[in-house]
Amino acid sequence: MVAESAQTLERGLRLLRLLSDGRNGRTPTELSAELSLSRPVVYRLLTTLLNEGFVRRDAEGRVHLGFGVLVLAQAVQPLLRAAALPTLRRLAERVGATAHLTVAEGDDGLAVAVAEPSWTDMHVAYREGSRHPLAKGAAGQAILALRAGRAEYLATEGQLQEGARGVAAPVTGLPWLEASVGVVTFGPLEDSTGARVVEAAAELADALG
Repeated sequence: MVAESAQTLERGLRLLRLLSDGRNGRTPTELSAELSLSRPVVYRLLTTLLNEGFVRRDAEGRVHLGFGVLVLAQAVQPLLRAAALPTLRRLAERVGATAHLTVAEGDDGLAVAVAEPSWTDMHVAYREGSRHPLAKGAAGQAILALRAGRAEYLATEGQLQEGARGVAAPVTGLPWLEASVGVVTFGPLEDSTGARVVEAAAELADALG
């Protein structure tokens, strides 16, 4: 019974991950084919998830993520912030620039945790909750690189704020999270900054994994 329950949970999670890819929903038949599950199994999963608000069906019968997922997402953000801050503080102190964790929300990046260096005369004030398009700035572009299967750091200048330089690397190995770790500053950055950002992203992935 325990093994059967665990298998049902795994299938339900796979279904939710499939629906989270940004496509315009799926029919139960499409879900059955993509998950390699029979239609009766998919219908049982959908019935439970519909009752809990984690999926919804539109007028055409296509299945989408439900608003119940938002409640879970809001609960996760404080946990992410708490887990990320030690890594971000170390990165900010080492690089001498404001460090941040950015997560993807659709086509936007959302800063959920920020740490500022303690020893610099000036640094960028980057507010938690700041939002910007993924296509602009190193943090968002690093997440787009992750979506394209590239685990590399990105550097940009002046895309979000005139004169500001940013370096960010994706947080890899976590299928439930699209995120990047980065730094932003108005001053010069050392050549080692990219490697340090990559190291911090890997450290955070280990902490969360």
